[in-house]
This record gives sequence, structure tokens and C-alpha cells, in this order.
Amino acid sequence: MSASTAAVPTANTNGNHALSLDSHSSQDVRRRTVVVAKKKASPELLAGGGVNGVSEDKIASKKDLSHTIRGESVLDKPKYSSEARKDAVASAAAERRKKSSTKQDKAKWVTALSVLVKLCLLISAITWMGQLVWRWQNGELSFTTLDMESRLSKVEGFKKTTKMLQVQLDILDKKLGNEIDKTKRDITKQFEAKGNELEKKMKALEDKTGKLDKSIAELRDMGFLSKKEFEEILSQLMEKKGLGGTDDDITLDDIRLYAKEIVEIEIAKHSADGLGMVDYALGSGGAKVVSHSESFMTGKNYIPGRSSVHGTAQKMLEPSFGQPGECFALKGSSGFVDVKLRAGIIPEAITLEHVDKSVAYDRSSAPKDFQVRGWYRSQEGSDKDSNVMTALGEFSYNLDNSNAQTFQLERSANPRAVNMVRFEFSSNHGNSELTCIYRFRVHGTESGPP
Repeated sequence: MSASTAAVPTANTNGNHALSLDSHSSQDVRRRTVVVAKKKASPELLAGGGVNGVSEDKIASKKDLSHTIRGESVLDKPKYSSEARKDAVASAAAERRKKSSTKQDKAKWVTALSVLVKLCLLISAITWMGQLVWRWQNGELSFTTLDMESRLSKVEGFKKTTKMLQVQLDILDKKLGNEIDKTKRDITKQFEAKGNELEKKMKALEDKTGKLDKSIAELRDMGFLSKKEFEEILSQLMEKKGLGGTDDDITLDDIRLYAKEIVEIEIAKHSADGLGMVDYALGSGGAKVVSHSESFMTGKNYIPGRSSVHGTAQKMLEPSFGQPGECFALKGSSGFVDVKLRAGIIPEAITLEHVDKSVAYDRSSAPKDFQVRGWYRSQEGSDKDSNVMTALGEFSYNLDNSNAQTFQLERSANPRAVNMVRFEFSSNHGNSELTCIYRFRVHGTESGPP
């Protein structure tokens, strides 16, 4: 390129101007250079690398800008060839066309999308307005301000009424709670009072029941006949007279005669040892005490630790005639006595006798709980017995009953004869020092050896 000619980048249709300088027109050079200086800030010039091939860094410099304005860079100091400038201008123009086409394409679909969205919003608004109009025509919706105010006032009134009702419910709940507590207290007091009254009545009833039981026991001890016993006596009287009819056939004189006979029988029974039964343990009949536990009293005829028997032991096999102290006393509240009967018998009952309470000084020495055993000893003094000891029964002596109490022994299917009986007591009625046996009897049916 010659120094007399210089080409400047051509601008596009947006208002950028192309400048050309030659040696024939210096006036045009100055005018056009001024135009370049005025247009230096356009985006196309900045994108093309500056004015007249001057870079952006140089344009930013005041010194370079002044040189450019005066046209010195174009006329005196060219840096690029015309071919390089043409390539730069062509690449810048292509880049600008590409960007403008991209912006135009993007603007088209964005515009279409916005139009579509606006159309949908418009349709929704129209539909909503149509629904409001339809509801308003049907009376379902009112747009009047008075209606809204009346509804708001109703809501406020409802809230106030609700609060008042809540307060009244709280007051009523409190009152009900107080009434319930008061009622509970009153009911509790009434129950306590009724319970105390009922307890007093029950206690009084128990006292009366105890007195009644005591009275019945006293009547029983007095010997009154029970209904069953009276019916038995009446039937015996009718059999004796040979009556098979009603009770009207029996007169008062018949009853008196029969009672007289019964009394005579009882008197004869009393004279016959008081029971009217044979006593096979009677000392005068041949029975005797062969061994016993430790005696309460020691004497000349008794040596502890040997098989000899105390001299007072035979008293328990003889009539005591109701005299206090005429008994056989054993030491402690438990012990035993072995009695040899006068003969071998089938035992049926035993009788234990103590002093009568009408003449006794102290009855706490009487035996209470005891048991009876029996066996058969083949010969006197033999250590070998034909039968082992057999339990005949366990009993208890009651001080409230008569002084002579008879106890029936247990009977087995095949009873065996015995000639030895052991009376063994485990307690008495409170005396810890001694136990007194006034009389012991054994009843049964005489039999030979087993």
C-alpha cells in the first residue's frame, strides 16, 4: 500500500460511514477524520478493533486518540495492510449478522410463548367472570357492601355469643363440681354413720347370740330332753301300752307312770357304778396299772427309772366317790398309763372321770386331748406280744360337760381282742405342773384270746 492512499473500515447500514483518503483532497481528509473521531464510541468500531486499525487500548489513550483525530495514524503511520483490514471488517460483519439472526430467532419463539400465556390468562379471567356473573344471577353471590357488612356483624355477634356461652359453661362446670364434691361428702358421712350404726347393731346381736348360746348350753347341762328324745320316749310308751293309734290315747297318768319307771331305771344304773356298763379296767375286778410316765408324787413304793408302779396308781381304777384329791397325779401336762384288763375283750368304749365342778377346788389339772391304744399280751411279763399296738381313737375331755364322759371307740370290720390298753394324754386344761386322773374305765364284750 502507498503512502498516498489509505482505506478505512466500511460501516453497515446502521449509520457507520466509510472513509477514504488520497493525496488529491486534504480537505476531505480533515473532515472525514473528524467524523471518525465522533463515531469512535460505536459498538461496531469497538468490535472491529478500533478506528483506522488502532486498538481499543490505544484509543483509550489520550495521545493515541489525538493522533487519530488529526489523521496522523492514517496518513503518516500505517500499521496494517489493506488485506488485513478487509479480513477484520469481513469477520466483524459476519459476527454481527450471526448475532442479529440469533436475536431475531429467539425473539420469535419468546413472543409466541408470551402471546400463548396471555391468551390462556385471558380465557381464565373470562371464565371466572362468567362464573361470578352466573352465581350472582342465581342469588348465590352478592356484591353489595351492606350484605358483607351484615355478615361481618353477624360473625362478630356469633363470636361474642360464643364467648358468653363459654363463660357460662365454665361457671356451670364449676358449680357442678362444687355440688358433686358436696354430694360426695354428704354420702360419705351418711355411709360412715350408717356403718357405725350397723356395726353397733351387729355387736349387740353378737352379744345376744353369745348369751343365747350360753343359755342353750346351760339348758343342755340341766338335762332337758330334746324333741328327738321326747319322741323316742313317747314311742316307747305307746309300744309298752300296745297303742298303735294317735297321741290322744295317752293320758297324763300314763306319762307319769312311765317317767317313774325311767327314774327307777336311772337310780339302778347309778347304783350299778353310775353307768350301767361293765368296767373291765376295774381294780377290784382284777385289772391293774403295769406302767406309767413320771409320777408327780414320790413314795416308798416307787423307784424312778424302774418298771415298778407308784402306790397311788390304782386309784385311777377305783371309784372316787367324787372326793377332790382322790386321783393318780402324773408330772407335767403330758404322759401315759398302761392298764392290764381283767380279761381279753373287744373294746367298745372308754369312760374318763374327773371331780365334779360343784365340789372341785381347781379343775385345770384335768386331761384334755388324749388317745387310746390297745394290744393283746400273751403272757404276763413277756416282751413278745401277739399283736402290735392298735389305735382305738382320739378324744378330748370337755370341762363344761358332765364329770364322767364316755367316748365310743373306733370299730373295724374285723375287731381284735385286747387285754392291754394305753391311755396317753398330750395336754391338760392349763396346769403345767401335774395332770390328775380320777378314774379310767374300759367297756366292751368279753372274748377269748385272738
